[in-house]
Amino acid sequence: MNRNWARWPARTRGRATLVGVALTTAAVVVAIAVPATAGTGTPAAGVAPVDPAPSADIVAAIQRDFNLTADQAKTRLTNEAKASRTELALRKQLGAAYGGAYLSADAQGFTVNVTNNAAAEKVRQAGATPKIVTRSEAALDAIKARLDATSTAAPATVAGWHVDVYTSTVTVLARDVAAAEAFVADAGVAGAAVRVVATNESPRPLIDVIGGNAYFIGGSRCSVGFSVNGGFVTAGHCGSTGSSTTQPSGTFRGSSFPGNDYAWVQVAAGNTPRGLVNNYSGGTVTVAGSTEAAVGASVCRSGSTTGWRCGTIQAKNSSVTYPQGTVSGLTRTNACAEPGDSGGSWMSGSQAQGVTSGGSGNCTSGGTTYFQPVNEILSVYGLTLVTGSGPPPTTPPPGGACSSFPNVYTGTLSSGANQYQPGGSYFYTGNSGLHQGCLDAASSSVDFDLYLQKWNGSAWATVATSNSPNADESISYNGTAGYYRYRVHAYSGSGSYTLGIRRP
Repeated sequence: MNRNWARWPARTRGRATLVGVALTTAAVVVAIAVPATAGTGTPAAGVAPVDPAPSADIVAAIQRDFNLTADQAKTRLTNEAKASRTELALRKQLGAAYGGAYLSADAQGFTVNVTNNAAAEKVRQAGATPKIVTRSEAALDAIKARLDATSTAAPATVAGWHVDVYTSTVTVLARDVAAAEAFVADAGVAGAAVRVVATNESPRPLIDVIGGNAYFIGGSRCSVGFSVNGGFVTAGHCGSTGSSTTQPSGTFRGSSFPGNDYAWVQVAAGNTPRGLVNNYSGGTVTVAGSTEAAVGASVCRSGSTTGWRCGTIQAKNSSVTYPQGTVSGLTRTNACAEPGDSGGSWMSGSQAQGVTSGGSGNCTSGGTTYFQPVNEILSVYGLTLVTGSGPPPTTPPPGGACSSFPNVYTGTLSSGANQYQPGGSYFYTGNSGLHQGCLDAASSSVDFDLYLQKWNGSAWATVATSNSPNADESISYNGTAGYYRYRVHAYSGSGSYTLGIRRP
């Protein structure tokens, strides 16, 4: 990798506190009195997620950048959290009929694109507004993939392209429309599904950043995105695999750029990753998870040059053409950023979203900024996001090895059913610290989800969630003393599973 473009020179050696996001989904299940010892009964299976109150720092940032009152900011964040849950459920339920989803400008309305009337009725039943479109999300992704495959032929005047759920098209952004139209035609995707939009954007990587703490590669500086087990994730253009870092000291164990823009750094002994992100107002915000926000949701960015800035998510699965090559799978936003903000943390409400990649414009006249989704980074490298302020495990969890955990439970589920572990009951821990759950389904064709719940004195509240569309899940949560249980849910498919648990 040519390092000359990868980092801006270090301008400041001051350290910033690593900032984060609070991600907790509370769920009311059943109101009973928990005894002083572990129970034996099987609780009710119904779960109605309820979100915690957003932090004051996030509310203040949304107030400022969206010109809202405190109550309006809180309402917006509540609506966005509800939309995120609804989108996740409908994406799974609708399958091939799903065409993308987005919030209205004021976050009061939530629209879900579908390709048939039956799917539209399911959207209405979920409390959202359906819109009939001719192309599914999968169809749009396939068109975009054709452009991605020919990205090396993209003219320098093409800024990038993305799936636009508002218009149900693939949108190509270009400073020279004619050249972009020729690029689209050569890729074999010209037609109503692709539109070329004139822009004066000129994306470049935004480097020399502190998303949380600063770290240094030689005489240059980049930023910590989010802490993970054993280290932190950051932008891939900051360093290549094997590069060494200082403050904190560590080594790049994986890096990808262009194509992607992500990396992870394993830190040396004595450096303790924390689930926190700098809010640039003298404090930190706690990280508790990484539920993906919907298009149209507010999102805030933490960076060393311009601090804490907010905007909205405009598009997902964006491809961006940098001078070094095209990066795909980025999320497009209208939050501003400047050189020195790259690699920093992105949050929507209390949810971790990604790390800054690059963009156009500045925070004086406004601009467009892209981030690399954090869940993809965690998945690629088998990492676990550090939540709360406690220390994470020193190494990534052993993939597919849940049976190696100190406490192991097995079960069999039919589609749509739930089981609670341990043994249909709950457990008590008198210590604060890290909870880890590792769910390994016997079949790769099922979709099982995992939830960690804590008794709050009157009901079970979900404090950590892992509900990807995959068979296996993992949870890492820093909690206080109390009563806990795991809920294993078969979203689709039937079969057996192994659940490994590590308690504080």
